[in-house]
Amino acid sequence: MDHLDTRTLQQLDAAHHLHPFNDNAALAKRGTRILTRGEGCYVWDAEGNQLLDAFAGLWCVNIGYGRKELGEAASKQMTQLAYYNSFFQCTTEPTIQLAAKLAELTPGDLNHAFFTNSGSEANDTILRLVRHFWAVQDQPQKNIFIGRHDGYHGTTMAGASLGGMKGMHKQGGLPIPDIHHIDPPFWFIDGGELSEDEYGLLAARRLEDKILELGPERVAAFIGEPIMGAIGVYIPPRTYWPEIERICRKYDVLLVADEVICGFGRTGEWFGSQYFGFQPDVMTIAKGITSGYIPLGAAMFNDRVAGVLKEQGGELAHGCTYSGHPVCAAVALENIRILQDERIIETCKAQTAPYLAQRWAELGEHRLVGQARIAGMVGALELVPDKRKRAFFPERGSVGGVCRDNALKQGLILRATWDAMLLSPPLIITRAQIDELFEKAWKALEATAADLGI
Repeated sequence: MDHLDTRTLQQLDAAHHLHPFNDNAALAKRGTRILTRGEGCYVWDAEGNQLLDAFAGLWCVNIGYGRKELGEAASKQMTQLAYYNSFFQCTTEPTIQLAAKLAELTPGDLNHAFFTNSGSEANDTILRLVRHFWAVQDQPQKNIFIGRHDGYHGTTMAGASLGGMKGMHKQGGLPIPDIHHIDPPFWFIDGGELSEDEYGLLAARRLEDKILELGPERVAAFIGEPIMGAIGVYIPPRTYWPEIERICRKYDVLLVADEVICGFGRTGEWFGSQYFGFQPDVMTIAKGITSGYIPLGAAMFNDRVAGVLKEQGGELAHGCTYSGHPVCAAVALENIRILQDERIIETCKAQTAPYLAQRWAELGEHRLVGQARIAGMVGALELVPDKRKRAFFPERGSVGGVCRDNALKQGLILRATWDAMLLSPPLIITRAQIDELFEKAWKALEATAADLGI
């Protein structure tokens, strides 16, 4: 492949590439940033700038960039058997091994994997198969899913409907029928004078109110991210998820954990449900399963749900050409081996995550930061006009982009959602790199305050 200069690449990109979640007209005028290589926690752009990637790509490069073992695993599998499908009573060895490994890793009796290409497709899958689960038990009316306003479950028709992003719902006639939403747990704005634990119970009981409003005989499942990522890293109080689980059990509503972001060590546990102490019936995973090196997702089902689907469900009229792709499965197995053999998650939980939390709290002392929230290796700085008040800027979203750009000038990648600066570094980040992150983030906050005249 011929390597082109940056300006030529930007022109070709503007002419032929529609970017997700971008104003493509504005991007074409500005010119996209082109990344050329990565190593560990760093990436380099086409202009040679080195950037500390404190967002791990898109929440996903858990073992860091440049691990040759994953490329070697892909190459070996491509040479041996580049592809075969899982239709027609067939599959491949890596696919089987990965399903067994996931059954071993996921909590409780989540022993059954259905493979997809992404987290969005995994959430499409659970919508169809959970409804099928109830229908074959002579309860076709039990088909309503409850999600949360501002939740994110992907961009497909079902995934975007399960999520509660109003901006997404405006495009494409969403949500599709029989999907409802409750308010999310966000104590910083919504908690009033309640303690966080009191608020966690109140927020969870919104689910019970909604189930009773709709009728328990109609509600199939509740879906939620253990930590709501894309909207701004909303970390619920510790009381929230156990109460959600209690309510689901009371009304025989399946509990679905969307672990696309939280899975594979992001919270310092293998899965976010373990961090918060609840047991899902269904789990969706992607991102960290391959550390983003190759696309792969899965839906995990417990013994109860899978038993009904296998024994009473007949033919599962659902699947993808690349479901359980052998190359993707081989890469996932190697990624999981690295996580296990190098004890990356254990080191994160015991050593680096506590140090990151300490330094993140120090950033919380900045005059622009109203709350510094963090769990394991995922967090947010909520930028506010007045530290003494829990309130957003009058024009919400006007400051986050400024701070993001100031961070980039310092050689630091953070994501901005509204006016929250989001953190999700590779799990291999060192204490020295956490110090570097702190220094660059502090300078970005100072530059932003100067831009605002604060």
